[in-house]
Amino acid sequence: MTDRFNGNFTQQEPIPEEAIAAAVEVMRHGRLHRYNVAEGEAGQTALLEQEFAAFTGARYCLAVASGGYALATALRAVGVEAGEPVLTNAFTLAPVPGAIASVGARPVFVEVTEGLKIDLDDLAAKAGEARVLLLSHMRGHICDMDRLMEIADAAGMIVIEDCAHTMGASWTGVPSGRHGVIGCYSTQTYKHMNSGEGGLLVSDDAEMMARAILLSGSYMLYGRHLAGPPAEVFEQVRMDVPNISGRMDNLRAAILRPQLTGLAERIEAWNARYRCVEQGLRDVPSVTLVERVQAEAFVGSSIQFLLLDWPAETIHVLLKRCAVRGVELKWFGAEEPVAFTSRYDHWRYAPSERMARTDRVLAATMDMRLPLTFDLEDCALIARIIGEEVTALGPPAGGL
Repeated sequence: MTDRFNGNFTQQEPIPEEAIAAAVEVMRHGRLHRYNVAEGEAGQTALLEQEFAAFTGARYCLAVASGGYALATALRAVGVEAGEPVLTNAFTLAPVPGAIASVGARPVFVEVTEGLKIDLDDLAAKAGEARVLLLSHMRGHICDMDRLMEIADAAGMIVIEDCAHTMGASWTGVPSGRHGVIGCYSTQTYKHMNSGEGGLLVSDDAEMMARAILLSGSYMLYGRHLAGPPAEVFEQVRMDVPNISGRMDNLRAAILRPQLTGLAERIEAWNARYRCVEQGLRDVPSVTLVERVQAEAFVGSSIQFLLLDWPAETIHVLLKRCAVRGVELKWFGAEEPVAFTSRYDHWRYAPSERMARTDRVLAATMDMRLPLTFDLEDCALIARIIGEEVTALGPPAGGL
């Protein structure tokens, strides 16, 4: 009998009991707005910012309504203007070019490698075309950040990091989000902390963070930000920065604070599941795994592999056969956006010339969530099912 997996690829872990209790307490006293606090009370959002700043080693932190809002706020804080080109990865998700478009700027895409990282040679060639790079650590793959920053510094280019998939990850011991001037994170349901929607920004730059806090809707109450810059920095810019309200509330912050405390343990659990699936696929003919380098400490909340030069019709059959056996694979080569995947040529608001190397990679890229509701036996079964179906459909060793 053919094995079948019966788990749910979108089922998250329950919210921790400590977080539920904290959320109930906020609901009982009714002070959900981040600035609506009792005398002597810091507020859940201000405390979350303080704790996340310490977690990343950043001087300042701001909690906001979503990861996409965090990205757009970072772009505004560094002064991106309408019509301005902004470099970003060709392999990313729609909120990244969407954030660029939301401020009236123009995404300029950089090629992706078979390692699913930004192509640093192409970045070096395009560095003179823009003064800002919105770098997406897409699906948790971190490029050589030392070389990237050398390219950016040589070109005088500002780097904003999209760390939606790298909260808790690092490059040579430096937390993801701490190489650029601003790091942006998401706490959307499928990210590493879950508040339904939410986002965080970190920075050591006092003026940039003051602008971000003002943008989020704090033109008077910035003194209540425990992880914000001194009042005199706000005084210099507060009348020049518009209010584009997007604050996080105390209810979501209450849910997140206990999750931050337990993040290291969950990262260990994700990586165990990742390594289990990786090992199960390692010897499958025609599967190309994304090899992790020693400098990269990653968070394996999803896994990707490539089926290079497979015909699209064969991949469609693979997707259907895996689905019949309960395994939900995503594919970045589809002609239309499917299951929260899309590619650079789908975004008509961000026209681009064809990118042949990136097209080949995206046409081969398979993607799968690894929720912590799966155990290691589940992961071994999933890998076995994928391996059997790939082997049944794939070309013999030696290529197509």
